[in-house]
Amino acid sequence: MNWHVYRGDGSRRTTPIAKLPPPPPWRQFSGEGDATPPTDDAGDGDRKVGGIDHPRRPQPDEVALVNAAIHLRRPLLVTGGPGTGKSSLAYLIARELGLGPVLRWSITSHTTLSHGLYNYDAIARVQAAAHESTTDIGEFIHLGPLGTALLASDHPRVLLIDELDKGDIDLPNDLLNIFEEGEFAIPELVRYAKIQPEVTVLTEDRGRTAVVRHGRVRCREFPIVVITSNGEREFPPAFLRRLLLHHVERPTAEQLASMVAAHFGGKERADTGRLIAQFLERSGEVGGLAADQLLNAVYLATRLATSGTYTPDDDWNDLLAAIWHPLREPM
Repeated sequence: MNWHVYRGDGSRRTTPIAKLPPPPPWRQFSGEGDATPPTDDAGDGDRKVGGIDHPRRPQPDEVALVNAAIHLRRPLLVTGGPGTGKSSLAYLIARELGLGPVLRWSITSHTTLSHGLYNYDAIARVQAAAHESTTDIGEFIHLGPLGTALLASDHPRVLLIDELDKGDIDLPNDLLNIFEEGEFAIPELVRYAKIQPEVTVLTEDRGRTAVVRHGRVRCREFPIVVITSNGEREFPPAFLRRLLLHHVERPTAEQLASMVAAHFGGKERADTGRLIAQFLERSGEVGGLAADQLLNAVYLATRLATSGTYTPDDDWNDLLAAIWHPLREPM
């Protein structure tokens, strides 16, 4: 198989890629089951990276590192400033390889490992029993994004762990065993296994369920994991050595033009080249802007042009200054 499973050119597939390269012997997993993922992402991919097919120029080293992560079955840690498109990479991978909707796990300061794996609503189960309704334990277990990504399937899911640096200091270490073993136990189902060895539970995919056997979830294809970080703190060496690292630079004028084309497809009625030049100048002045701040300006310029009121005068420049506000508070 060609080394370049992923090309980063913005293309899309409507069916999953036929076959991935074999994993290293130490990254082979043997999960049983058939958790076939949905193919419709409800427009999330188009919303994140643009719904109009347009050639894309990937970031430096992006293609090599994504392919290395796929071949090695290792997570990819993506760093860079806010708004540089770190999380978009997960959607580009899923769309190009036809791997269905991205499973997104957004991290906060209160996030724990269990939030990503599963939730067991014991109170709801007791209440259901009191009302003599269903007490099937599977009705009260909901797999999270990480738990759903580890279900056994012939094709990997794409999992986005967004802004891990915002999480608890212990969360990266808690993830180590999961990343190494590709499996986890649900204690409530382990204890229940003698009564019912197979339990159908809810998954992160809306309206979907999966069968868990003997209380354990184990992958067959390790998910393609994209972890983003804004660099707000460092991660432990033991965690970093199990990842591949990719730093996203600020997009160039050419890359910004490609992004605008992917979202507008030439229908924008604005001087895009002028706006991009102004955007890059403003970004340098304030220490960096988010790419979607440029999209906001292009959209408003197009709306004003459509109504016949767009002119690059002082009022418009004042509006741009408000839209292109700094992303960090001044020290």
